[in-house]
Amino acid sequence: MRVGVYIDGFNLYYGSKFQCDGTPAGWRWLDLRALSAAVIAAQSGWGVPVVERVVYCTARISGRDNAVGAQEQEIYLRALAASGAVNVIEHGNYVSRTAVAPLATKDRKGRPVVARPGWPVMIKNGQGGDEPDAQFFVSVARREEKGSDVNVASHLLVDVMSHAVDAAVVISNDSDLKFPIAHVRGLVPVGLINPTKNYTAGGLSGAPTDGVGNHWWYQLQPADLFAAQLPDPVGNIRKPAPW
Repeated sequence: MRVGVYIDGFNLYYGSKFQCDGTPAGWRWLDLRALSAAVIAAQSGWGVPVVERVVYCTARISGRDNAVGAQEQEIYLRALAASGAVNVIEHGNYVSRTAVAPLATKDRKGRPVVARPGWPVMIKNGQGGDEPDAQFFVSVARREEKGSDVNVASHLLVDVMSHAVDAAVVISNDSDLKFPIAHVRGLVPVGLINPTKNYTAGGLSGAPTDGVGNHWWYQLQPADLFAAQLPDPVGNIRKPAPW
C-alpha cells in the first residue's frame, strides 16, 4: 500500500513545542519520513504500508524579525532534502504586520475576555465621570504563516485523485482541512495525526467506517518525536547547536 503523508509544518512545530513542554533540544531535528512510518506501522493496521511520498508544507520565516530562527530553519530544510526525509517542500508565505485589538485576558477555556476600566485604572470622560464600559486598544506585531493549509489540501487531493497513493496521512490539527479530508475519506483510507496537546479539531473527527473505511486517528506523543531524529550530521549539514 502506497501512503502519502501531508504535513502542516507550523502546526507540527508549535504542537511539538508544547508537547515537549518547551524543551528546546532533542526533538526539533525531526526525520519526517521515519516519524510518519513509525506511527503508521503502529497505528494504521494497513497491512504492509510503504511511505511513498512525504509533502512538507511550511513558510520561510522572516530573517528581519528572527535572523537566528531563519538561519536554523534554512539548515533544517537543507537537511530534510539531503536526507531524503521528504519528497516535496512546499512553501507558503510568512507575513509580518501590525494589528490593533482590544486588550484582553483569557478565561479557563482560553476564550478572550475584554479588559474594562476599573480602579485603580479608570477612564474619565470630558465631564469627569467614569467610563467603565470603555475598552483599551493596543497595537501589536503579528507574525503569521499563510498558505500551508491550502498547500496540504492541494497536494492531498491531487495525489489521491491522480492515484499516486493508495492511502493518506495528514499531520495537522487545523480544522480548515475539514472538507478535503472528508472528501478523501470517500476515496482512500486516511490517518489523521494530531501533533498538538489539544483535542482533535471537531471538523477532523469522524468514524473509522466513513467512506471507504479503514481510517484512524492518533495524537502525537513526545516519545514519537525523540525517537525519530535525523542523523547528525546529514552529509556536511550539522544540526544547530540549540537543537
